[in-house]
Amino acid sequence: MTSKYRGRFAPSPTGPLHFGSLVTGLASYLEARTRTGTWLVRIEDLDPLREPPEAAGQILRSLERHGLHWDEAVRFQSERHDAYAAVIRQLLADDRAYCCTCSRKELSAHGGQHPGDCRNRKAVPEAPHAVRLKLEDCTLSWQDRLLGPQAQVLRAERDDPVLQRKEGFYAYQLAVVVDDIDQGMTDIVRGSDLLETTAAQLKLFDWLGAPAPSYLHIPVILNATGQKLSKQTYAPALDDSRPVENLWQALQALGQQPPEDLLGAAPGAILEWARTHWSAKRLPLQSNLAPASA
Repeated sequence: MTSKYRGRFAPSPTGPLHFGSLVTGLASYLEARTRTGTWLVRIEDLDPLREPPEAAGQILRSLERHGLHWDEAVRFQSERHDAYAAVIRQLLADDRAYCCTCSRKELSAHGGQHPGDCRNRKAVPEAPHAVRLKLEDCTLSWQDRLLGPQAQVLRAERDDPVLQRKEGFYAYQLAVVVDDIDQGMTDIVRGSDLLETTAAQLKLFDWLGAPAPSYLHIPVILNATGQKLSKQTYAPALDDSRPVENLWQALQALGQQPPEDLLGAAPGAILEWARTHWSAKRLPLQSNLAPASA
């Protein structure tokens, strides 16, 4: 893996960009820019049933409207199915994955155990099945750049993540690692809601023979009722007609304390100030409420 900083922002196109996504995207952008690195955008369009066809274009236009310009061609995970299938074949051949015919209800009823003994199955079943990573009992430790030392216990069978769903859709846990390896990601900036996925991803990096990136998990933005701002909690779309105000509020949420006179500046000027003054050490440890206008 190259030593030069390579980071990315990877939204799922389930709707237009909202304030919480802008905060995460801005943090990843500034980390890359202040470390003279490369910043990429990856569209995680893995689930067409939840993705309005116009959402990806809306997200990209919002980023451009806020002056957040990426350095290489945008990657769409919907165009990467062959790569994901190849990795699944490799993991199955190496006995690092298995085909699972169990339903969620069956797994829940058996405390996460597979009543069909799926982990020991060798042949690919004719019945609809998911593909799961075959974890081992272990404790994985890593250093988060904001949260400090982290450790997570992985339990074989109970914690085995899905790599490919029964419907055939590839899962986040597989695609994120395959593409981070392929794109040479050295540093990941993302929301703390994804912290719990890190250990299984570290295991997958190891099994695929690739060094893991450095992680920085930032607090998520909450709505007025204390829920994470997201499409599932009906987060309003970002108002692209007010990019300066949005950027200023995002910097506030990131603990950077931008001066109020920047509110009269252009997006380029506020981003220039942010590049000059950015410090990950000022990131808050706790989640913030979204501003009333967001």
